[in-house]
Amino acid sequence: MNKELLFEIIEKIKGTNIEEVELETKDGRIKVKQYLGQTQPVIPVQQPVVEIKEEIISAPAPKTEIKEESKYHVIKSPLVGTFYRAPSPGAPPFVEEGDIVSKGQVVCIIEALKVMNEIESDVNGRVVKILVENGQPVEYGQELMYIEPR
Repeated sequence: MNKELLFEIIEKIKGTNIEEVELETKDGRIKVKQYLGQTQPVIPVQQPVVEIKEEIISAPAPKTEIKEESKYHVIKSPLVGTFYRAPSPGAPPFVEEGDIVSKGQVVCIIEALKVMNEIESDVNGRVVKILVENGQPVEYGQELMYIEPR
């Protein structure tokens, strides 16, 4: 195939509306395609407005409410999740402030990844203060309640 012929065809269709040329000679066949830069019409799309709000989660009650906290046993969250005081929405709470608990007794649930994790007391004693509200998110190691050991 003659290169000069190929370049001549390319030069001839440049700047025209011809998209494709196909030529067959005794030496072979040439097919030249030209991209005309036609694109689909651009339709402006309004981007959704993303509003970022800082949610303030109420902090646990100040530690000054209970004097001599060091004498109390602290039950802490063993994982990140959502704190629940009761086994189901209409059920009574596992414990209330002032209740006596036994070692191994379930005192709350922390939901993480759709799994309900029962949190048990690791001491015998009396619940002095519950620091987290029902349905509140909790962090790993966050104090959940104080228990006065017996």
